[in-house]
Amino acid sequence: MSLNWEATYAIALALKGKYPEADLQDVSLQQIYQWTIALDEFEDDPALANDDILARIYQDWFEETLS
Repeated sequence: MSLNWEATYAIALALKGKYPEADLQDVSLQQIYQWTIALDEFEDDPALANDDILARIYQDWFEETLS
């Protein structure tokens, strides 16, 4: 399965699985960007990222940790 910037929830799940010990209070949008483009499944243009997309990934990841 390939990931792109539109798949914020899938990216959040992948990051949660890869970084289960991450304290989201200490995770920056820049860190989410770096971790996302480093995912093996990620196949989108890194230059297309913006703060809104990264914030949605963060929000999806945060909400997933609450459930």
